[in-house]
Order: sequence, then C-alpha cells, then structure tokens
Amino acid sequence: AKKFAENGVKELVIVAQDVTAYGIDLYKKYALPDLLKQLCKIDGIKWIRLLYCYPERMTDELIETIKTEDKVLNYIDIPIQHCNKEILRNMYRGGDEQSLRELFAKLRREIPGVVLRTTLITGFPGETEEHFEHLREFIEEVRFQHLGVFAYRAEEGTPAAAMPDQVEDRVKEWRRDLLMEAQADISAEWLSRLEGDRLSILVDAPHPEWPGLHTGRAWFQAPEIDGMVYISGPGVEPGALVDADIVECRDYDLVALA
Repeated sequence: AKKFAENGVKELVIVAQDVTAYGIDLYKKYALPDLLKQLCKIDGIKWIRLLYCYPERMTDELIETIKTEDKVLNYIDIPIQHCNKEILRNMYRGGDEQSLRELFAKLRREIPGVVLRTTLITGFPGETEEHFEHLREFIEEVRFQHLGVFAYRAEEGTPAAAMPDQVEDRVKEWRRDLLMEAQADISAEWLSRLEGDRLSILVDAPHPEWPGLHTGRAWFQAPEIDGMVYISGPGVEPGALVDADIVECRDYDLVALA
C-alpha cells in the first residue's frame, strides 16, 4: 500500500471472497479494523473501499471503524445472494430476512449516508415463484444503492448441481431481468437527488470516443462494478481527484463539470 501511494495511487480496494474474515488465519481473530487503521496512516491514500463483507461478521468494532476513519469510505458491499432462509441454508449461508433487514437498518442508523451494495442470485435450485416475488419485495423495500443480479448456473461437481427442483434457464433469466428493472428505478431515483451537488471525482481514464471527456467515479462508485461519472473540465486527467458539479443523472451514471 505504501508503494502504491508513492506511485500516485489514491484509492485502495480491499477485496476478498470474505474480506471481513481478515486476520483469522494470521492472528486467530477478526482483525480488519486493525488493518484499516494502519492503512489510514499512509500519506497519499485518500479512499479505502471494502468489497465483499459477510453480513454475520459486520461487527460493532468494524462498523465504528468505518464510521470514524475518514479515509474508509462509507460504502459497504455485502453480497447476500437471497433473503429466503431456506434458499440461504441450501447455499450454505446463515441468516434470514429478519437478520438482514436488521443489519441494513443498523448500518444506516450508525453510519449516516452509508451506501450499500449487494448481489443476488435468481433461480437457485428450489426457488419458487413465491420465493422470487418475496425477494423482489425485499429489494424494493430495502432499496440498495447498488445491486448486481446473476442467474444461477449449475457447476459440475457442486452440491447445488445435484439438488432437486432445478429452475429452467429462461425462468432464471426472466427473474434476473425483473430485479434489474426494479433496481434501475431505485438507482435513478437515488442519483437524481445528487443533481446540483458538488462532489470529489476520481478520474480513471480518457473516454475512448469523445476527446476532452473522461470517465471517473465518486466515492460511492466502485471500479468496474458500479456506475461511473462522465467528467470534463480543467484539471481533469487520469489519477486526479477533482471537485465537480453534477449536471445530469442517468439510470446508473452521472455527468459532471469540473
């Protein structure tokens, strides 16, 4: 991380299959808060982003660290995959709808303005139409700022591939498309409230087709998986962190002028 900072990197993305498990092998305890506090001491690093936090390991200590450490972005990716207890159990995951609702309510209460991202799977073996409709109601009520949805694909040799009640491909994909349509409305509504705001934008690269235009991200947009900001103006160049006015909002993206 120090080498990255010396080379001009401004954002660290701390990513793992379960980043909240950091330390359990090395120190026999969950040590992500300790790691974050050490990373925050590095000069030059401006943003620290967490990807793939398991809901059952969102401890009070970790929540407090995210809340109080300025460099740790108030952006949390918690891939839940589903909200139905039976489906989650078949995925070898813990929790249920009530515990998930309580966690997301707690995060929004403890970290004002927190941005939540999750991923879901449609068509996991045994998912009924009732399960799916309940999942759709869940996301419309919780209203994640960012959501990715994948249609289940059987992988040879996995327990799920041998489960009964496999769902037809066309049904899995139809369910995925319905969730993404619902999320597009949620995202557009949320982003529309940002029009007129002035935000810090981390510039990533020149636009491949439009000279003078660049792509970048606000603090609530992870690279490659969330929307982006189309930005132009003085001082806009790859690697720069510039303040810009949000002038237009789209379903998932923003347009800004520095």
